[in-house]
Amino acid sequence: MPSAKKLAHFLSSAGLCAAGVVVLGYGMSTGWANAVLECGPDGQNFNGSATLKTGLFNGSETKDKCPRIDATEKRLAVFERLAKITGAPIILHALVVILLALALLGSAGSILVTLYNSFSNPYETYMGPVGLFTCSGLSVCVATLALILYVSNIYAGEMFQTLVKAADSNAKLRNPKIALQVGFFLLIPYICFNLLAILVVYLYVHAAYTRRKEQEKPTEDAPKEIMMY
Repeated sequence: MPSAKKLAHFLSSAGLCAAGVVVLGYGMSTGWANAVLECGPDGQNFNGSATLKTGLFNGSETKDKCPRIDATEKRLAVFERLAKITGAPIILHALVVILLALALLGSAGSILVTLYNSFSNPYETYMGPVGLFTCSGLSVCVATLALILYVSNIYAGEMFQTLVKAADSNAKLRNPKIALQVGFFLLIPYICFNLLAILVVYLYVHAAYTRRKEQEKPTEDAPKEIMMY
């Protein structure tokens, strides 16, 4: 039967990984960024606007004189719209989604490994603590990369400009005002949950290793008083 200390560490780690999955799952389903762009039909009179609210998969779009008079809100399928104009925006956005899927897969692996370790001692196999370090480490790395790629796409990659021009190629756009939303920022606590999951198990493994080494000290290191007996 595993010790209470071991159960506490590994089950806490599993709980942190599960919390990360919930946070990232919700984040992927909610808004990631909003943008307002000045719009004009001829590149000179920018008296219109395009307002977009986007998540990873869906969003909405409202245009006012961009380039036609159209102030109604329309649903927006992000991948479908981006696919109309091949280039960096669709590639980077697809990479972000793929990386986040890998992060969820890594978290699922972390939960499986920690629960298995809670009731057994597979320290010499990939299902030992090294399995947790690998899975959670992978999740942290790919989530961080997804965060960087998404920011690069909406600013340097001009993703919002591409979304507008895919529907109205004649629209002239300038001065995008972009605001990141909850879904994007939830990547930060997700990364923190996985780092904490690693730390909790590492502290237990380090303490167990130190205790084992102390028990394996050679007798010549023992005090002379003890050796006399």
